[in-house]
Amino acid sequence: MLIWGYLGIAKEHSHCQIPHKASKLHPLSEEQKEENRQKASARICVEHVNAKIKTFQILTQKYRNRRKRFNLRFNLICGLINFDRGFAVEYK
Repeated sequence: MLIWGYLGIAKEHSHCQIPHKASKLHPLSEEQKEENRQKASARICVEHVNAKIKTFQILTQKYRNRRKRFNLRFNLICGLINFDRGFAVEYK
C-alpha cells in the first residue's frame, strides 16, 4: 500500500498498491472509489501500528544501549502492541 509520494517505487515493486487518482475530466467510478476505501482502510491499520511503535521512541530517537539488545527490545514492544490489539498467543 503506497501513497502518491512513492509513485516511482511501483516500477521496482510490482506488488505495491497505489490508489486511483481522479481529475476534473475523469472522475472516479464507484468501483474505483470503493477500491480506494478498501486500500485506505488497510493502510490506516498499518499507520496506527507505526504510531504506537513511535510512542515508545525506540525508532524516533538514537538508540543508546547495547546493539545486541535492540532486537529484543523492539520485539518486546511489538509484542506489547500485538497484545494490546488482541493478537495474543495462547500457550498450551
